[in-house]
This record gives sequence, C-alpha cells and structure tokens, in this order.
Amino acid sequence: MSQWFPAAAAPTDLEVFLFDLNGFIIVRGALSQAELTAGNAVMDRLQGLKKGEWAGHVHAHSYGGKEGLNLQQIYEGGPVWERLIDHPAYIDKVRTFVGGEDGFDYLHGPLFIDECFANLRAEGEAIGIHSGGQNGCARTLYRVQDRRFHAQQVNVLIAWNDIGPGDGATMVVPASHKANFPHPQYGEKTMKSGEQMSCAEGLVGAIEVHLQAGDAIIFTDHIMHGSAARRNRGQRRISVYRYGVSWGRSRHPYRPSQALLSRLDERARGMVEPQHEILAPPQDRALQSALAASSAG
Repeated sequence: MSQWFPAAAAPTDLEVFLFDLNGFIIVRGALSQAELTAGNAVMDRLQGLKKGEWAGHVHAHSYGGKEGLNLQQIYEGGPVWERLIDHPAYIDKVRTFVGGEDGFDYLHGPLFIDECFANLRAEGEAIGIHSGGQNGCARTLYRVQDRRFHAQQVNVLIAWNDIGPGDGATMVVPASHKANFPHPQYGEKTMKSGEQMSCAEGLVGAIEVHLQAGDAIIFTDHIMHGSAARRNRGQRRISVYRYGVSWGRSRHPYRPSQALLSRLDERARGMVEPQHEILAPPQDRALQSALAASSAG
C-alpha cells in the first residue's frame, strides 16, 4: 500500500522480479464485466470515424501504417475511460515501475500520462516491431538503481475482447529492454508507413501475449514489441495508457479539455495535466482564458 494510491494493488515480489527480468507482467481480470461493457459501447459508437475526424475531444488517428484505427485522447470518451487513469488494479504497480519517488521526478506528483488511445484492428492489420534496449532511447529508458525502478515510460495495454491465435495479439521479445545489440530481423519487421502492413510474426525470440477480455499487460516501452497480424474476422480491441514521470510532456499536440479536468479528482487531474497553472505575463492571461473556454466546449 502506498500513500499515493492506498486502495490500489501494489506489485507482488514475483511481479517485481518478472518485470525486471522480462520487461512486462500480465494482470489477469483487471477490468470488471461492467467496465468492459461500457468501454465497448463507446468503441461501437466511434468505430466509424475516419482518420483526422473528431468525436468531441477524441481524435481518429494512425501512426502511418496499416495498423487500424487509433482513438487518441480516449480518456475523453466517458466515465469508464476516466476510471482507467488511476485504476486500482494496476496504478500502483505502474507507479512502482516508473519510479522516481523522493526525487525530482515527483516534482508535480507520481505520474504523467503521455498518451492514451484505444485501437480497433481488423483482418489484415498489424503493427510492426519497434523499441528495444539497443536503441538507447532516452524517452523510454529503463534502469534499476539501488533496487528501485526508473522506467521512463510504462504502458498499460488492456484487452477489450479475447485475443488469442489469429487475433493479432501483442508480441514482445522478453528481456529485450536490456538488449545491447540490434536484432538481425529488426529492419525487416519494423513499423512501416504508407499504409503498408508490417508485423512481428517470424521474429526470432518474439512471443504472442494472449489475453482474455479485461486482462492487462504492463510493460516498459523500452522492450521490443509489436503485434501479430489479425487473420480472424472481427476486431481486436485494446487500449494503451502510457505513464511516465511528472515533468514529462506529450509527443502529440493534444491537450485535455477543461471539461475533463473539471470532472477529475485532484489525483487523476494531476496525472493528466501536472502543470495546470501556467505562468504568463498579464497580457497573455486573457488569451489563455479564451483558449481554455474554447477547449471546454
């Protein structure tokens, strides 16, 4: 139990060991059936969006390949998505793995959500391999010092329906967050642009992570990961919330709406917008107020 999330489940000793060893853990049954029903109802309503379109403050997006529809800023999608910001099934595990307590990383609080989206993937779609320790990316850097984690980006990927063989499961290369050398197949299996489909199938060392609806995989973004291709009919439905240290900033030009911020409690609001009070000279305050009012609509 932590002072930050006293009602949340802390990582067990085995989860700590496995996260450090493999770069990921699985939390079975993280979501209730009621939560799954509510979240899927939102995705049913938004699945017809085209890239670049908006539904309120949720944005239809793609990373550039044939990886399906991303619903960015999904925490704007209603109460069930707001609940995921600090869900007790995993939030203290994430806090532990991101680390930084008792230091500058907690300047604005324990965590910041860098990005959150739902993804709907149909037959013939996938996402190629990316990340890995060999890249040395500072944004996702993984380190353990004095038996404390310092993982700059930790992702919570939740399955909103069952994901098994042929469903386009998430794939990871266990322990690759500690890799020092490039995988010989990386260039062949990496993400591609121009609506090309790439996937992680056939990558030596990669495994499929099969999940039941409501399960969550928590992983460091420093691990090599991607997905298998969706070969079955229907959709693969997942969501990803990315967490990092409190002083971080989103790579996308999205900002939470004032309506969302007004609904959240102080703890959740701090993870969505750690610096909600912006210092500015008096002549800029009127403009800031106008922008805030426009985003609240």
